[in-house]
Amino acid sequence: MSKVVVFGAGGRAGRQAVAEARRRGHHVTAVVRDSATYADLAAEGVDVVEGDITDAAAVASLVTGHDAVIAAAAAYGPGIDSRAFFVGAAQALTGGLTAAGVRRLVVVGLSSLLPDGSGTALMDGPGFPAEFRPFCLAHGEGLAVLQSGAAGLDWLYASPAGDFDHSGTRTGTYGIGDHGDGLNRISYADFAIALLDEIDAPQHHHTHLAVTG
Repeated sequence: MSKVVVFGAGGRAGRQAVAEARRRGHHVTAVVRDSATYADLAAEGVDVVEGDITDAAAVASLVTGHDAVIAAAAAYGPGIDSRAFFVGAAQALTGGLTAAGVRRLVVVGLSSLLPDGSGTALMDGPGFPAEFRPFCLAHGEGLAVLQSGAAGLDWLYASPAGDFDHSGTRTGTYGIGDHGDGLNRISYADFAIALLDEIDAPQHHHTHLAVTG
């Protein structure tokens, strides 16, 4: 049994990561912004705690004594500085995990940063919604922090190859792609299997992993 921290445990990807970790018998520390809002996450083997993923000292305190971390937290919407959030989170995770002696970090990312079959990032392809571009660029800056400043951390940035199937159920299967595919869909539950496989038996390191349905 491992001890796993899931940041952003109240979101759709985070909830499925918590559920998959418990299915495997791991103990989970589920980190949310407001524990009262997400009280339903509490269960045997799951500790629901409040925490700030952009605060390195808070991250270090939360992850101490754990074996691995999944970061599924995101910030998007009116009045939210997504760039400050994703850059701050990446910096805090890098510093906090290093200080706590935790090496494995799996971050839930965006497919829009993946190259398509021709090598062009999905977000740079024709028809990509312009209104989503700032959020994607912010996510990309967080990834750049990992790429440039987390040499001592065994990090992985994993995203669906295309998008999530929001109504999809757990099939128990997934694949690994070599590029992004805007038409590909995977359920949150199957995506969580990939996340936990990379916790239990890591196969990919210091890269952006495309998970296919």
